[in-house]
Amino acid sequence: MPLQRSTTADKFIVDRRKPHRNSDVARAVRKTRDRLSQQNGNPDFDRELLKLHARAMKGGAIIVPLLVLATAATGLFAGVGKGIGVWALFILICYTIVVFMARRVDRTEAAELNPLQTHSDFLIGHFLCGLGWAWFAWLGCDACQVDQFQLLKAVVMLLAMAATAISASSLRGALLATFAVPVVAYAYAGARQWMPVELIMAGLLIVSLPFFAYVARRLNRSSLMLLSFRSEKDALIAELDTAKSMSDEARRRAEDANLAKSRFLASMSHELRTPLNAILGFSEVMANEVLGPMSNPTYRDYARDVHDSGQHLLDLINEILDLSRIEAGRYQLNEEPMMLLSVVEDCCHMMELKARNKDIRIVQDFENALPRLFADERAVRQIALNLLSNAIKFTGTGGEIRVRVGWTAVKDNGPGIPEDEIPVVLSAFGQGSIAIKSAEQGTGLGLPIVQSLLAMHGGEFELHSKLREGTEAIAIFPLSRVMEELPALPTRAVAARRR
Repeated sequence: MPLQRSTTADKFIVDRRKPHRNSDVARAVRKTRDRLSQQNGNPDFDRELLKLHARAMKGGAIIVPLLVLATAATGLFAGVGKGIGVWALFILICYTIVVFMARRVDRTEAAELNPLQTHSDFLIGHFLCGLGWAWFAWLGCDACQVDQFQLLKAVVMLLAMAATAISASSLRGALLATFAVPVVAYAYAGARQWMPVELIMAGLLIVSLPFFAYVARRLNRSSLMLLSFRSEKDALIAELDTAKSMSDEARRRAEDANLAKSRFLASMSHELRTPLNAILGFSEVMANEVLGPMSNPTYRDYARDVHDSGQHLLDLINEILDLSRIEAGRYQLNEEPMMLLSVVEDCCHMMELKARNKDIRIVQDFENALPRLFADERAVRQIALNLLSNAIKFTGTGGEIRVRVGWTAVKDNGPGIPEDEIPVVLSAFGQGSIAIKSAEQGTGLGLPIVQSLLAMHGGEFELHSKLREGTEAIAIFPLSRVMEELPALPTRAVAARRR
């Protein structure tokens, strides 16, 4: 027979069918890590620089062509001839090729680029544009009406050189590949004519080329620095995303563990209480000799020990279940108007016998005129019983416990608690050094339950203690839960007199 598996989520301690909530974060972290690993393998950021150059060429694709068109129109108007029109067409074709290359590179993923090949292609495109500018530098104007045509050519080349230095700074060697040949051509043409103006402009172009190359190099370094900073920022973001993912995963596991604990306690409460009730009942019958006397008194003592141990285990189970319900938000408050004085007085009477066994005196300091409190009577009773039980447990023989109703304070003259151990005793299962050394058994859940029940009522719990002087526990309910008394309705005589 094949194994049958339940499909209900309650059968699993941890429900693994829930979708993983961190899948988007994990994918983002993996993508960032892949990009960072590609950049770490190429420390010069060649791919990123090529992408930046492609964007710059696309963004500034209209600047140099406009300069070329304006120069060609001016040359045609000045009578240079059709040669300048052919030059303009050639150089526009070269810049168009470079722009199409830039668009292709910009659309390609950085990881898919071949840096060496792409860098070479761009340099070839810029070299072709440089050949066009060399053609422009070699152009002559014997029949034109412009006397300083060589000077105008130098100014145009300086403008084109500056625009190229700025837009092509991300590509190493782009400026030299574009204007090295044109500057040589202009200098050679000027040397042939041996005119002072041409020689001065040729020297200016020769000096401007390394200057603009230096500017382009500085801009290239600035781009590298920005890319480095962005890489570090991405690395930090990736680390933060990884830490957040790990934190979310830890929180999810903690929630699953808490859910498993709640389900375990809910399922085991009935299975534990049922045999405990039988143990407590039968041991009490045997200890009291209800069905007949026992011939051996030792058996009677054993029955009392079994009953006391079973009662202690039942109290432990009840406290664990109460605390787990409070932490899970399943503890429902049945709030109603109640008299705090009567509840605390009943609790003192219940603990009176246990206090007498240790020769402890309970002093009741109650304020008689107290308004009603809007709270859960069962929770308030549990708060008072837990505080009284702790006071009796740790107060020595012949001690005194003072209970005040008004501030709901319980004060004893026991051994006290060290100041550094107060956070420990307020935590679940926490016990101080004196409690560990004491012969009294405890679970360490009494005060955390008190603190949680008061928090559910919107109140506060304060614990003040000094060694060898005693402990004072104060349970404070908020003023909003105090119910003011309404004035009495007027009688008929008073109403008639008012009329």
